[in-house]
Order: sequence, then C-alpha cells, then structure tokens
Amino acid sequence: MSLKSKNQTGANTWELEVETTGEQFENAIQQVYLKQRGKISVPGFRKGKATRKMIEKLYGETCFYDDAINEMVQQVVTPAIIESELDLVDTPALDVISISKETGVVYKAVCTVRPEITLEDYKGIEVEKAEREVTDEDVENELKRQQEKNGRLVTVDDRAAEEGDTVTIDFEGFMDGKPFEGGAENGFDLKLGSGQFIPGFEDQIIGHKTGEDFTINVKFPENYQMEELAGKPAEFSVKLHEIKTLELPALDDDFAMDVSEFDTLEEYKADVRKNLEERAVKNADVITENRIYDKLAEKVGGEIPAVMFEKEITRLVQDFEIRLRQQGLDLPMYLSFTGSDMNSFRETFREQAVKAVKIRLALEKVAKDENIEATEEEVDTEAKKIAERYNINPEQIFNIIARDELKADVLVTKAGKLVKEAAVIK
Repeated sequence: MSLKSKNQTGANTWELEVETTGEQFENAIQQVYLKQRGKISVPGFRKGKATRKMIEKLYGETCFYDDAINEMVQQVVTPAIIESELDLVDTPALDVISISKETGVVYKAVCTVRPEITLEDYKGIEVEKAEREVTDEDVENELKRQQEKNGRLVTVDDRAAEEGDTVTIDFEGFMDGKPFEGGAENGFDLKLGSGQFIPGFEDQIIGHKTGEDFTINVKFPENYQMEELAGKPAEFSVKLHEIKTLELPALDDDFAMDVSEFDTLEEYKADVRKNLEERAVKNADVITENRIYDKLAEKVGGEIPAVMFEKEITRLVQDFEIRLRQQGLDLPMYLSFTGSDMNSFRETFREQAVKAVKIRLALEKVAKDENIEATEEEVDTEAKKIAERYNINPEQIFNIIARDELKADVLVTKAGKLVKEAAVIK
C-alpha cells in the first residue's frame, strides 16, 4: 500500500503522503538509465555503451534521481490518489519529502476536492415569466438585415469615405519616428465604424478620398495587449486605395422572390413576423429558464475552490476563441484590435463562470439528494446526441468522453428538469 496518510487541511484541501519502496526507486532509476544512456557522453565510451555505474561515477550518484522520481508519479502516486477516493477538481501539487535509496521516496500531494455545498428551497423557486412582443420595428430590422446580407459592395470614387464604407488601405505605424512591429499592412480592407482598430483610427479616415496619402495620430489604450505600446502616442502613414459602399437591393416583390419562396413582399413580411414570433417564444423560455438557474445559484452556500472558477473561465475563453476562428480571426488579433490583454479579457468571463460553477454544483446536489439515477440507455442516448451534433460515430464518443462524465451530465440534466418543473412561474 503506497498511500501512507490522508489528512484534511482545509475546507476543500487534503494532504496525502505517498511512499515508495527502495526496490521501486531502484527499478525507476534503472528504467531512466536504459532510456537515457544513448544520449549520455562518457569519455572513452561510445554513446549507449557506458554502464550505469560509470555514468553515476562521472555525473554523480543522484544524476538519475529527478527523472526517476517523475517516472514513479504515474506508477505509484497516481494509483495512491485514486486509492484515496478523493473527488479532485484539479491536478494535485506534488512535493518530495524525502529520498532514500534504501527506503524509497516519500511524496506529498496537496489535493483540491469538490466542495460540499449547502442548498435549501430549490423546489418552488419563483420567477417572472419572460415575454417578448414582436413589433413592426423588429420586422423592419429583420428585412434590413436581409437586405444587407444580399447587398453587394460597389466602388465609389465621387465622394469621400463615410462611416459604414469599406476602405482598402496601406498603413504603417511609427512611434518616436521609428516603425514598430505589427504596425504595417498593405491592401487591408477595413469597414469604417466597425471598431476593428484602436479608438480614433477609423474616425480619421472618414473624409478622405481615393488616392490620398495622409497621417493619422492616435494613442494606444493604457491596457493595450502589447506593453511596449500601451498608453503611448503613435503616428500612422496611410494610403487610401479604394472606397466601397454596400448597395442594397430594393424591398419589393422581386426581392421577396429572390430570398424566399413567396411571390410578394407582403407574404414575405408575414412569414418574417411569424418566424420572429416563434423565435421570441423560444428566447423567452430560455430567459425564464436562466432566471430559475440564477435563483438556484443564489441559494448555493459553502466555500468553493477558486480553481473551479478559473478552469471554467478557461473553458469559456476557449469557446470564444473557437467562434473567432470561424470568423477568420484569432484571439491575439482580437485582443490587439480591442486594446485588451489576456488578464482583463479573462475577467470579463468571471461573473458568468462563477454562476456556471454554482449551478453545476447545485444540480449535482439536487441529483444526489433526490436519488436521481441515470440508466445505461440514457447515457447511450446522450452519446448519440453528441455524435450527431459533431457528425461522428457514436462509438467514438466514449473514446473522447469518459462514460462516468457523460453519466454525470445526464444526472445534472435530469436534476435541472426537476428544478424547472417545480418552479413557480408568475
């Protein structure tokens, strides 16, 4: 038995002592030697031919210790942590207490575990039902959106650039008279008013005509991602090559026939209103559900490890980054455009992350308190849903997501249904 002791040191922290035998340590050292001997140079020997004793004599008896200690983490420490039956929410922090060739190595593992929360009155949560009436303005806005979607960019050369235009420019940035890294681009398409560049840049293009060379003076935001530029003034030399404006199709019967199955604009308008009303009902249901979950999160008591919030923030940031890539952007580019840094960007997700963690913990407790169970059939059904969503073979799902994790998700979903059905919707 490698688990020597198990002691709670805080509300959600435990310390484990894990020990190995001298024989295990010796075996680990030998394994490391066999892996590394081909890379070690010993005078008078070809690589891979020097004995372990010769290498230890040349480099010191402890030369393989560090790697051997790491080697035993998977062999001894990980099984001991599993043996402890702690529900970990983060990778344990490992430290080595003692090392002995005769008695082995003793590790200390500091473990952060899932908290025991309190949750009262989760049945009968009272919320106001969300409602949303579709107005004539909503219909007109949707028609305008469809117009823009079906519009085309046309070049204009008889006027200066205006907000909403897309301009093609060359630019080069200077600070203290010297160009700076990442401050130059040729043939860049920029929609004026999009906020894609730092404040003041796009505004100073407005009013200029095709073919003009001009200078833009701006100041980088104080919290700009690149510290060497943050808060400093800069000058950009700009060449305006082309101005394009979005030409919208007329809202008439021909437009209706082009974008829909209807022959007249009035029929198309009626269908737009119907779709907006259906969407409004679904959105109202989602808002009402979120209100229930918000109230549920407020009822969570107990100390929650900060690492759980940080991991949820990381997940939300990764989701955001995936959506950016789908739009042809990446996160560094986005941070540069918005004048933000990673720390402040992560903080924008904190409130959402805290709420998500509390809701998850609350629903896990509801499932436990209500003795909710998930059948194997329900788990398989959930796996099929995920497979369909990502267009992969259902059998592959369990290679990606552990069955126990999927089962936990099913339990949480069923607990959420119980809470929602028990809620009082006013």
